[in-house]
Amino acid sequence: MNKALNDYIDARRADFLSDLRRLVSINSVRTAPAPGMPFGEGGAKALAEAASILTEHGYAPQNFDNYALEATLGEHPDLLVLAHLDVVPEGDDWTYEPYRLTEDGSTVYGRGTTDDKGPAVASLLAMDACRAVLGQPKTGVRLVLGSGEETGSEDMEHYFSRRPALRYTLSPDASYPLINLEKGRFAPLFKKTAASDAFIRVKEIKGGETQNIVPGKATALISHLNAQTVAKLVGETSARLGVEARLENRGEDLFILVKGVTAHASEPEKGVNAQTALIKILLALPLRADDVRETLEGLSRILPHGDVTGEALGVDRTDEESGRLTLNFGVLSYDGKEFTGGMDLRLPISATEYNVKDPIAEKLAALGFAFVGDPDLRPVHYVPPTSDLVKTCLSVYEEHTGQKGECLAIGGGTYVHDIPGGVAFGVEFPGKDYRIHGADEYADVDEMLLTAKMYAHVIARLCY
Repeated sequence: MNKALNDYIDARRADFLSDLRRLVSINSVRTAPAPGMPFGEGGAKALAEAASILTEHGYAPQNFDNYALEATLGEHPDLLVLAHLDVVPEGDDWTYEPYRLTEDGSTVYGRGTTDDKGPAVASLLAMDACRAVLGQPKTGVRLVLGSGEETGSEDMEHYFSRRPALRYTLSPDASYPLINLEKGRFAPLFKKTAASDAFIRVKEIKGGETQNIVPGKATALISHLNAQTVAKLVGETSARLGVEARLENRGEDLFILVKGVTAHASEPEKGVNAQTALIKILLALPLRADDVRETLEGLSRILPHGDVTGEALGVDRTDEESGRLTLNFGVLSYDGKEFTGGMDLRLPISATEYNVKDPIAEKLAALGFAFVGDPDLRPVHYVPPTSDLVKTCLSVYEEHTGQKGECLAIGGGTYVHDIPGGVAFGVEFPGKDYRIHGADEYADVDEMLLTAKMYAHVIARLCY
């Protein structure tokens, strides 16, 4: 371990806070585009302020049409460090001002402190340390700061249309120890027409509205059915399914509200799907055996309540590197004429169109559903543990933290998902909640300086 690198970073704590304060003060939430500002005024202001900071640090930043900013140390760069300056909306219930850096000991509060302005400044400090202590690298290191990560990473699509990917890419925009595998994704929407003129029938269903969230609420409207008539049956069914159900008479109709537990589609096992529970409850009611009921029966067979691995669909798969396929049945609506559904599968390495997409299309077609368009199957992003980048990062992590360095596989995606050879290294330490995307987001300055030290040592080993 190069002690001089660590000493340099420790001595620049005040500089780190000063630079971070300048960036946090800018509301860089994406807004409507304006001429020369693809993500709105806030994103452009953040890039401009970062360019000023980089210039003051002795770099020559290049702005890529206000999509991203780059600064390079040395020539013929091999390593790209990728962070972003855009943030999510501040929301409510803050104790501190979201766009003002507030210090409380080693803790600093403000939107973007951990996601991802703090890591951006830590990465810059790591480059500064290498330049000051080690001089010019044999192969260069490039810092790229984007402004559209939170809304789909269009910034990187634009940037990489102008620049080639480098041999190595690191991003401090996730978790330690290191994420080397991000599951693939298949998220189809599907539709069918169905109608009923029965006396007691389903008039309307409203389930989840987005595929990547386990629905925490679902409702239905049933014609000519009374709450008192079915209260016991609904109560027993909902209790068995682990959800809460509320009944309400609305004229001659019955309104049913089912409450479950929301979760992200990358971890559907942490939720309780109100939508699939609602289907089970509806099937327990005295509905006529028409096309609508048959559709609900079919959906309940292939997407049953509690199935988060695709077993009923015949797509349940697992492998050692990436773990098990997960499935979230996240969207369902019926307006009296048409069903619309949507699911979100996170895919292991072994998943293909042949063993995932095709079986799903076949089972949906048997129920009369068809895909909306031709949904793509997004491939897995995987960097082998044997790569120099992974081995270097994990070695540095173990030396600096005393904790075991190991590779993580996740169902979600990071900033490097579409970048060949890219891994996410930090910045959140295990077991901590930094309240990113929530009120009172914070960062630990000591941890941020530790990230700067680890990044400096990775740069030193790969580029010098």
